[in-house]
Amino acid sequence: MGTRTESEKGILCEGIKAMPTSFIQMEYSYIVNMLTKHMRFSSFFLRFLLVFYLVSLNVLTAQAFTGTYGVNYGRIADNLPPPSSVVTLLKAAKIKNIRIYDADHEVLAAFKGSGIEIVVGLGNEFLTDISVAEDRAINWIKENVQPFLPGTSIRGIAVGNEILGGTNMELWEVLLPAVKNVYNALDWLDLAKVVQVSSPHSEAVFANSFPPSSCNFRDDVLPFMKPLLQFFSQIGSPFYINAYPFLAYKSDPEHIDLNYALFQPNEGIDDAKTNLHYDNMFDAQVDAAYAALEKVGFEKTEVIVSETGWASKGDEDEAGASVKNAMTYNKNLRKRLLKKKGTPYRPKMVAKAYVFALFNENLKPGPTSERNFGLFKADGSIAYDIGFPGLVPSSATSSLLSFKGIGLSNSLVFSIAALLPLILTL
Repeated sequence: MGTRTESEKGILCEGIKAMPTSFIQMEYSYIVNMLTKHMRFSSFFLRFLLVFYLVSLNVLTAQAFTGTYGVNYGRIADNLPPPSSVVTLLKAAKIKNIRIYDADHEVLAAFKGSGIEIVVGLGNEFLTDISVAEDRAINWIKENVQPFLPGTSIRGIAVGNEILGGTNMELWEVLLPAVKNVYNALDWLDLAKVVQVSSPHSEAVFANSFPPSSCNFRDDVLPFMKPLLQFFSQIGSPFYINAYPFLAYKSDPEHIDLNYALFQPNEGIDDAKTNLHYDNMFDAQVDAAYAALEKVGFEKTEVIVSETGWASKGDEDEAGASVKNAMTYNKNLRKRLLKKKGTPYRPKMVAKAYVFALFNENLKPGPTSERNFGLFKADGSIAYDIGFPGLVPSSATSSLLSFKGIGLSNSLVFSIAALLPLILTL
C-alpha cells in the first residue's frame, strides 16, 4: 500500500494506549532501580509494580466488551427518542456497553464524550462489496468509524449478523474475506489495537445443543466456520452467539421447564458426559458453544452472548411471551451477569451478554414478539421494572405529551424527565 503519511495513520489512543512499549519498559525499569537503591520494600510491592506493568501492556489489545452487561440499541421504529436522550437514559441506568446494527452518524456523534463503549455493525448488505478489496474496507472505516474516534468510544465492528447457518449461501462465501479486509484496514489505519473485529452467529450454526457437551457445528457450516475461527483466534476475537432461551421455550413448551428458562428455582438438567448440573438454560447455551468450539480445536476462545432477551408480548402461538416472563428473565439475567461468574463448563470465563433490546421497535417485521423485546417503551418509560430508571415514569405518558404540546423538543423533554427524580431528592 506504500508508506503511510501521518494523516493516513488515523488517530492514536489517548493516555497509556498511545505509549510505546519501550517507553513503558524504560519507566518501569527506572522506578524499580530507584526504589531498590534507596529503600527496602516488600516483595508484595514489587509484585504490584509488575502487575501494573503487565496490565499497561495488555490495554494495547482491543477489547470490545469491558464489562459483563450490555444492551443492543436497535432502531427499526419511527417513534424512538433522539440519540442524545438515549445517552441520558443509558447513563442513568449505568449501562456502559451497547451494540448498534449500523454506523449511524447521528448516533455516533450523540455518544461523543459519554464513555459508553459501542460496537458498530457492518450490515449484511455491505459484505459482498467489502470482501472484494481492502481499500473498500478502508473507505468505509474512514467514513464511519475514524472520524468519531477517540471522542466516541467505538470498540468493535460486527461484520455481518447471523450469516453462517442462514439462507444466503453467497454471504457464507464472502464473510471471511470481508472480515479479513476490515481487520487489515483497521491495522493499516493503526486502529486494530483499538477496535475489535467480530461476527455474531445464531444457534443455527449448531447441529444440536442438548445436552451442552454434545453440541457441535453443522457439517455444512464447518468448512466456513473453521477458517473464520482460525482467523479470529489469530487476532484475539471472541466467539459471539445470539442465545435466546425464549426461542427454545417457544419452540417446545411441552418439554422445556419455563422456570429453567427464566432462572427460577427448578430441578435443572444433568449432563451425563461432564457430570455437570445446569439450573438455567442460559448457562447451558453458553457451554454448548464452548463444547462445539473445543471439538474443532478452539477451546481457548471466549464465548460472548451478543443477543439474548425475552418478549413481553406475542401472538397466540408464541408460548411464554408476557410482561411477567420478560421481567423475570431480564431481572434474573442481570443479577446473574453482575455476579461476574463463569459457567459450569468454563468457571473461570466470566459470562458476558448484550440484552436484546433497548426499545420496543414498532416497525420490525415478523411475529408480534419481534416488536416487543424492549426494556423500554418508545416514550422512554420502562416496559417493566428490572431496576432501571426510565426517562419518564411508566404512568407519565400524558405529562410527556403535554410537554410536547407546548413546543419543547423531544431531546429537551426527555432530558427534563430524566432530571425529575434528582430534583425530587433535593
